[in-house]
Amino acid sequence: MPPAWEDPRIKNGMEQQLRSRHELLAAGGKPLGWKLAFGGPEALERLRINAPLVGFLMADAVIASGSTVSLAGWKKPAAEPELAVYLGKDLAPGADRQTITKAIEGLGAAIELANVDHPSDDVEGTLARNIYQRRVILGGCDATHAGGVLPGLNARVFRNGAEIANTSDFEALTGELIGIVGHVANLLAHFGETLRAGQIIIAGSITPPIWVEPGGTIGFHLEPQQPIFINCAAAT
Repeated sequence: MPPAWEDPRIKNGMEQQLRSRHELLAAGGKPLGWKLAFGGPEALERLRINAPLVGFLMADAVIASGSTVSLAGWKKPAAEPELAVYLGKDLAPGADRQTITKAIEGLGAAIELANVDHPSDDVEGTLARNIYQRRVILGGCDATHAGGVLPGLNARVFRNGAEIANTSDFEALTGELIGIVGHVANLLAHFGETLRAGQIIIAGSITPPIWVEPGGTIGFHLEPQQPIFINCAAAT
């Protein structure tokens, strides 16, 4: 398959998405980083893509662990436990694996809240909508996993206090971590953007999407770090 940026669906979708980002920045919004989605083998085949889709994160999307979020007006809310990759150096396109690993200053937990309000099979439309991004909870950067080192981490995911997933395989549904970070740098470069020191990449859900309902709680414990969780407001 050709590079992602040569796919007309991705080219058109990214151009629309980044125009929206530039408008937010021009209005005073603060950038946070980037997000990945649809990186698992089944999703890649279904969407006829060869690498995850890329969206953006703004600083005002971040909410504290333990917050309560209203889902009023959301079409299909989903929570996704993800690894957050913290960048300590700018990352140019075409970087080799050693350069990519040196740019990663640590890893942490994240829960993304998304509103799946459009068919994902429409790649262009999904990208134009910034891949459903609404909110994100971050657990902080653990520098002991600088370089994207995964051994020593284990993920436990909870719905309403009951464990629904327990895994140390962080790449089955996202793609290989170093490779997808490099992909972000390469893709963004084709649209005039650069991965910058201080930015965060949330690397895609390590479980299938967790469909959430008002009154529910989703927790993510990236052991040995502190757990994070989000409450969804009960219906009134």
